[in-house]
Amino acid sequence: QVQLVESGGGLVQAGGSLRLSCAASGVTFSRYAMGWFRQAPGKEREFVSGITWSGSSTYYSDSVKGRFTISRDNAKKRVYLQMNSLKREDTAVYYCAAAGSSLVLRREVADYWGQGTQVTVSS
Repeated sequence: QVQLVESGGGLVQAGGSLRLSCAASGVTFSRYAMGWFRQAPGKEREFVSGITWSGSSTYYSDSVKGRFTISRDNAKKRVYLQMNSLKREDTAVYYCAAAGSSLVLRREVADYWGQGTQVTVSS
């Protein structure tokens, strides 16, 4: 049974930082590309960041480039999202996703999803 469990969300002031973590179980983690998506109220779920199976390449949406950093630890079966210089528009539920056959740059290719963790940025 595959499980992705996010943690690390919370309430933070604008300009602050948070580090999200996603723990995987039930999968050979190193065989999955991983990604982070987010969904704000009334909006579609959107791509935030992706990372290759080995962690050698990373990808970001334009809205978070330069502020967020994705990383993974295959030994611990975890993927992380370091979020710095947070803005109010970063407020959303953040989801971890895994894909076995392609990079996770679009939500349609994800094989598995976590339950999400809320990030709220106040002004």
